[in-house]
Amino acid sequence: MKSLKINNRFTAELPADPELTNEIRQVKNTLFSYVNPTKPSNPELIHASEEVAELVGISKEEIQSDEFLNVFSGKDILPETQPYAMCYAGHQFGNWAGQLGDGRAINLTEVENKNQFYTLQLKGAGKTPYSRTADGLAVLRSSIREYLCAEAMHYLGVPTTRSLSLILSGDQVLRDILYNGNPAYEKGAVVCRVAPSFIRFGSYEMLTARNELKNLKQFVEYTIKHYFPEITGEPKEQYIQFFQEVADTTRKMILHWQRVGFVHGVMNTDNMSIHGITIDYGPYGWLENYDPDWTPNTTDSQNRRYRFGNQPQVAQWNLFQLANALYPLVNEAAPLEKILDSFIIDFEEDYKIMFLSKLGIFTSSDTDNKIIKGLEEILQLSETDMTIFFRNLSQIKKEDSVEQAFEKIEYAFYLPQEIKDTILDAWQKWLSVYLKRLSSETLSDEERASKMNEINPKYVLRNYMAQLAIDTADKGDYSLVDELFQLLKNPYAEQPKSEKWFAKRPDWARTKVGCSMLSCSS
Repeated sequence: MKSLKINNRFTAELPADPELTNEIRQVKNTLFSYVNPTKPSNPELIHASEEVAELVGISKEEIQSDEFLNVFSGKDILPETQPYAMCYAGHQFGNWAGQLGDGRAINLTEVENKNQFYTLQLKGAGKTPYSRTADGLAVLRSSIREYLCAEAMHYLGVPTTRSLSLILSGDQVLRDILYNGNPAYEKGAVVCRVAPSFIRFGSYEMLTARNELKNLKQFVEYTIKHYFPEITGEPKEQYIQFFQEVADTTRKMILHWQRVGFVHGVMNTDNMSIHGITIDYGPYGWLENYDPDWTPNTTDSQNRRYRFGNQPQVAQWNLFQLANALYPLVNEAAPLEKILDSFIIDFEEDYKIMFLSKLGIFTSSDTDNKIIKGLEEILQLSETDMTIFFRNLSQIKKEDSVEQAFEKIEYAFYLPQEIKDTILDAWQKWLSVYLKRLSSETLSDEERASKMNEINPKYVLRNYMAQLAIDTADKGDYSLVDELFQLLKNPYAEQPKSEKWFAKRPDWARTKVGCSMLSCSS
């Protein structure tokens, strides 16, 4: 694609693996290994994002070309590029895992467009030196989930990687979807995802763990130079500022997750971006009924480390690991500890403002904490759909009676027959306090509803929706993939023709594989 402006800063400026064989191994004193994608047998373009193509400098016409298909399926290599897999380590489920690396991701190249830099990465493009016991490939179901979710998150206003293309490889891939000894062949696919870079917390952890401090210093300075150019001063001060920036953007990202009810499912340090963007969409999910203890990841079902309500604390824990990795450059704990200590304090302040905004409360009052805590508790008394509840809350007017207000939110209840006696009494008491609080707001009902509907999405990528798209795509019908793609580009709009997607999780999806909980199998 002649329109792409290639600029491979990462490979030009950082140490490469001198070994060129694509064998599984420990790779030391380097940040990446050159490796070519596995050639697919019969690639077929399922979907591509014109917006992301334009972002990186690809025209609409080029999307339909054989060159686009061949490059972004891994069949052909772009001229003047040399694909590579990154070497990094990480903590997985709280335990040090040692070397991990891009086991099923291959970076094609970096491009420059309109003074912005982007890395183009194929996920599911084959084995790398970091694949461990796996084949480096990906299946259609996980690829559809990644492709749709990254774009859905972007339009929700959540910092994220982007999706350029979804391509069927034409090959069969063996996977054990539930890790229960029943492997089966599935259709293989490749997603091209786009980000400023795919540098992770674990990238620095690896260098410090191996005592490769010269490379650590070079890599941190490279990162600051290219991605945080506003940071200046003495080297030590730059390293501290860098950590502060990562902590701040991470906090804001998690705040958005909590705002829309997103649960990442596998917040290992190798899945945390230094850009504060959401990466690695695996066993993620959206809260259906509001449950802070819910995790979508079957691997996490016992300890629930990555449950919805624990995401801020896990983010802080992961930042602590990053601080440990940067410590050899700073040689002083106090400034790093100060940033870590303030993380949850700052998050809780931001969370309060965010939560009140979801409620349509834009001024402060002494009763606000009580309103928030009361609602968080009452939402769990009976299964209550988070997305529907907050969206319909905007319909309540200041002059409504408690009974009128209740009618406007009762569609959110999964088991309406349970809303009686003490549960009904609790809702009526909360709504009474809420209505009184609304009466002190200066915005009109219409103005408040408008602002609330910019914060509370009407449509999110519920797991059952993604599974329906997967089921139809598995039969060769990709229309639902496109329907959801278009729907989720305007998640805050009413979209009357798509009202069927503004619905609670159907009963059949409560326990169905891919709809309730998911494994990391992809």
